[in-house]
Amino acid sequence: MSSAEASTLNPPLSLKFWGQGAAVVAAWLAVALLISYWPNAVRNWPMTQGLANVCVGVAAVFVVLSVVGRRVTRLGTRLRTAGPWLIALPVLLAIWELLTAKLALLPVPFFAPPQALLAVYVEDYARLADSLLHSALLLGSGVALGAVTGFIAGVAIGWSTRIGYWLHPVLRILGPVPSTALLPLCFFLFPSSWSASVFLIALATWFPVTVLTWSGVASVDKAYYDVARTLGAKQGFLIFKVAIPAALPHVFVGLFMGLGASFSTLVVAEMMGVKSGIGWYLQWAQGWAAYANMYAALLIMALACSGLITGLFLVRDRLLAWQKGAMKW
Repeated sequence: MSSAEASTLNPPLSLKFWGQGAAVVAAWLAVALLISYWPNAVRNWPMTQGLANVCVGVAAVFVVLSVVGRRVTRLGTRLRTAGPWLIALPVLLAIWELLTAKLALLPVPFFAPPQALLAVYVEDYARLADSLLHSALLLGSGVALGAVTGFIAGVAIGWSTRIGYWLHPVLRILGPVPSTALLPLCFFLFPSSWSASVFLIALATWFPVTVLTWSGVASVDKAYYDVARTLGAKQGFLIFKVAIPAALPHVFVGLFMGLGASFSTLVVAEMMGVKSGIGWYLQWAQGWAAYANMYAALLIMALACSGLITGLFLVRDRLLAWQKGAMKW
């Protein structure tokens, strides 16, 4: 088989990528035409043309990325991997637009079209930004406190049988109890709603981090300790240089679990006695039947949670790079 025939049967990677990039651009442009030229069924929703312009802008961005991705291998690989989702997103957006604004198959105001969410971001960005800032401070304080105390408790339980003897019953009692169930008690015991909310978020993070860290330290191969002792290692070296590094994969699993639990606790805690935050914003939107605002806040919360998890993955990959050959990633 000649080289020309081989290239015909197996097109170069850059051509494959450009074909996929063209499909992404075409999908976003098709959604823009749908939004702009198909008349709305019930009402003339504000920001309809603005949403169409956003879709055109996204298509333009992907044109640039497609061209750059043909020259930058790393970017091209990432775009090829995300290609199916980049096509699915405009398709889902078109379905959402058809069911709400264009055909009105889903009742208003319980189901808002995408341009209604865009209008919320444009008109109410100040309140949303303030709520996001307050939630970030509250979540960061609670997760940091819960992660640090959970890590220390997990290492102590996994290393010392005496400490484990006293802390095991505490874990068995507090573990099955949802943090939100302690909400009335915490608001009575703590001097402010802020401190009570921080404690609840810390508790939601503390339990999985403690249990997974304890499991990681307890499951370290005893041969590691024997080799280290043979080389003259002291107890501090065994804890900080053998036990903790070997247990880090379990620690990160606990952090992932604690982060998810902390988000649900955050929303519930902010619905009680605070003046700002994503949870407060959700309750305010529900009280005024502003469902577009509610969906806009939920979308922000989902993106924030996804971003934090992605960042935690990056930290894990950096810290555990030395274990890639010994564990499945």
